[in-house]
Amino acid sequence: MAADKQENQDVVAVILKDHRTMEDLFRRMRSVEADRADALAKFSALLIAHGEAEEAEVYGALKRFKNVDNEEVEHGTEEHAEGNEALLALLEVSEVGSDAWDSRLEDLVKAVSHHLDEEERTILNGARENVPDERRAELAAAFLKERERHLAADCGSIENVRAVVKG
Repeated sequence: MAADKQENQDVVAVILKDHRTMEDLFRRMRSVEADRADALAKFSALLIAHGEAEEAEVYGALKRFKNVDNEEVEHGTEEHAEGNEALLALLEVSEVGSDAWDSRLEDLVKAVSHHLDEEERTILNGARENVPDERRAELAAAFLKERERHLAADCGSIENVRAVVKG
């Protein structure tokens, strides 16, 4: 039954759901009442898994559609790299909630929020308007499978984030 549900998902909706989760985790990382280290660990895994899955399964496929801006897709990849670098800088601060941690958190929020906003306005709107429902469902299934593969491999660990940043 779960497979049927997955096939009917829309890659745009799946990606947007991750974006909203990232924003919620930002709020938790900023909150002194929250378990900020736990929120960062969850965010780190999600950001890496999400970006790697987008690049592996979604971006290339979207480039083949008319009216999906290839330059925006390539720019999205560059912005993933910037977000990953900002994430690594935050992970490298040992004291959660220190001035350095808060400063690097804001750098991360700025880099990722800019990317989410731009991706939603350009790439995802283009995909929603120009990619058939059936193809968006196929892309959702591929994206989720790849994302899950990365999450299962502890992709948010500082060692893995470092490897991703170094390429």
